[in-house]
Amino acid sequence: MRMMLLKLLLLPVFANCFPGDVMGKELLAACGDDKVLIIDSYASQGADTRIVWEWKASDSAGLPEVYQGYMRSNDDCKPVDGNSKILVTSSSGGVVLIDRETKESLFHAQVPNAHSAEYLPGGRIAVALSTAEKGNCIELYDIGRPGKVLFRDILYSGHGLVWIGETETLFALGGSELRAYSLEDWDSPNPELQLKKSWAIPGEGGHDLAAVSEKRLVLTTVDGVWNFDIETESFSAFEPLAGVENVKSVNYDEKSGRLIYTKAEESWWTENIYLRNPDKVISLPGLKLYKVRIVPE
Repeated sequence: MRMMLLKLLLLPVFANCFPGDVMGKELLAACGDDKVLIIDSYASQGADTRIVWEWKASDSAGLPEVYQGYMRSNDDCKPVDGNSKILVTSSSGGVVLIDRETKESLFHAQVPNAHSAEYLPGGRIAVALSTAEKGNCIELYDIGRPGKVLFRDILYSGHGLVWIGETETLFALGGSELRAYSLEDWDSPNPELQLKKSWAIPGEGGHDLAAVSEKRLVLTTVDGVWNFDIETESFSAFEPLAGVENVKSVNYDEKSGRLIYTKAEESWWTENIYLRNPDKVISLPGLKLYKVRIVPE
């Protein structure tokens, strides 16, 4: 009895001493080829990956067979709408919104070279793409009207989108600039994304964009990884990844210092997810990754 009581008393102390990968839970969404995986990073070691959820285009009810071809090279997968759905984009030409519980397709669209998408209020979906018949651009869709482009704006080589709900701003990363859009006529049949401001990014070749907080973004480019302070509208080097080359995507928690990223190792792709605090590498052999996302609790 004494021993059991002692263990209970010491548990909180020791829990604070162990690094996060020893005690706790953290889910990551990773996608590549024609798959989307949600993995438990704490339970995964090296190539011994703990998969807790998996989706293939061929498994999805409500998704026409032709879209299986469009989803064969998945670039990005974002948990959205309170973590109840996964938004997947593929450079092979498709965008799909998946119900996590049923794996049913709630929305699908053929979008050539889609690289990133964002789920906006009212069931609208913004997509950044690098090549299309109308030029490189950002497009807006409604899940209730699949196949219809509600709005289009030219954006050179669109690769990253982030929605900041606190300020109702959509940030878009292109090849050489970062843009901020507001939502206009949002309750009408013809909503628009109104360009508020744009900034030239350091260097060239924007890859990905992620939110650190409602006041700070982190972006990856050919030349490195950068912070963007939304309030001061200024860029600065992202010091935790100084000297790391070919970084493609970054997830960062300011409070814990938790850092998760991918970097190119075979052309644009990799099979590894890199975690710091503590240092760790999770390998997904046979799955070509580009971006990785933290799944919110």
